[in-house]
Amino acid sequence: MQKIYGSATEALDGLLSDGMLIAAGGFGLCGIPELLIDAIVKSGVKDLTVASNNAGVDGFGLGKLLETRQIKKMMSSYVGENAEFMRQYLSGELELEFNPQGTLAERMRAGGAGIPGFYTKTGVGTQVAEGKEVKQFKGEDYILEEGIFADLAIVKAWKADETGNAIFRKTARNFNPPAAMCGKVCVMEVEEIVPVGSLDPDHIHLPGIYVHRLIQGQHEKRIEKVTTRPKEA
Repeated sequence: MQKIYGSATEALDGLLSDGMLIAAGGFGLCGIPELLIDAIVKSGVKDLTVASNNAGVDGFGLGKLLETRQIKKMMSSYVGENAEFMRQYLSGELELEFNPQGTLAERMRAGGAGIPGFYTKTGVGTQVAEGKEVKQFKGEDYILEEGIFADLAIVKAWKADETGNAIFRKTARNFNPPAAMCGKVCVMEVEEIVPVGSLDPDHIHLPGIYVHRLIQGQHEKRIEKVTTRPKEA
């Protein structure tokens, strides 16, 4: 099965529709599937629900989809660093389903493993628990969280072979593997595609069975905040 496509637009052909649920990898500016996001912006698809730790920053990554009003709802754990995200949420223009970071990652992982739900103590007694089933285990309350089963997953890897076996570099590993797992179809952008057999099997972070389409491209290397120490006299 040929998985490599020539561009993000080609890789997303036939996969996008209004109102769909997209799981996106990345954390802050690290591991963002920026090429695929740009292609989604150009497609004009709308009323999207996006499950992602946050929405990047203004003018980059998912922030672009917020600017074009293509996102109807975010399933996230962090709202900061994106003024448009905060503005739309506080003004009631954007629906937001808050998730603790660990819970969001586990909801994605559970979806990828075919697990419809799980119980967790995280969020008990807070706004996160509102409307959710509460069950006691050994005298302590736990809330039921549902696995995320996305229509599409978009992720970014550092290196992958031609079948999609992927390695994520350092902190870019963040939400990318669980996001990839929970999508009915996973499209992955990667900095380098190598021949099958050239990657050490023990170093693979995401098996190619989860990856359906693959593109290679150049990516912008951003840093969120430059902090330097003054030179000593």
